[in-house]
Amino acid sequence: MTEQTLSIRTLSTDDLPQVLRIERACYDFPWSEDLMRNCLEVGYHALTLCEADEIRGYAFASSGAGESHILNICVDPAHRGQGYARTLVQQCIATVMVHAAKVIFLEVRESNHAAIALYESLGFVEIGRRDNYYRLRPGTNAKSRKTNRRNREDALVLSRDLTIIKTADDI
Repeated sequence: MTEQTLSIRTLSTDDLPQVLRIERACYDFPWSEDLMRNCLEVGYHALTLCEADEIRGYAFASSGAGESHILNICVDPAHRGQGYARTLVQQCIATVMVHAAKVIFLEVRESNHAAIALYESLGFVEIGRRDNYYRLRPGTNAKSRKTNRRNREDALVLSRDLTIIKTADDI
């Protein structure tokens, strides 16, 4: 068996069919093609993680005024558990640092324990909460700290100080 080489490259509009397939497989309320195109048009950082010519995951991040925000990060469900999300987050950090970001933020569903553990292992800390931030499918039990009748789930707001990173190994 030959080992496939992974690569990370800038996401292009040609990638949108594959990216949208992954997005729709992962989220009950996926981003639209128009939203993704808009992110590309305004110059957000958009990365794909590929194995051969197949996209396994992607990320969108914004940066400006010394801050950055991971807006969306997603790995194909058939290829999870291989460290792809970790690689994408690390590449997002490296990318925004080149653009002078000193801090990076993200929101994560309170019930997404695997993602929270990943972010914490990469040095992110909880700095707040956004009540009722994410929509839920009707009848979904999000196991949030509190439940509500509006089919919403809280988001944890996490951040990481990028000024303490001195080498790529620190990411």
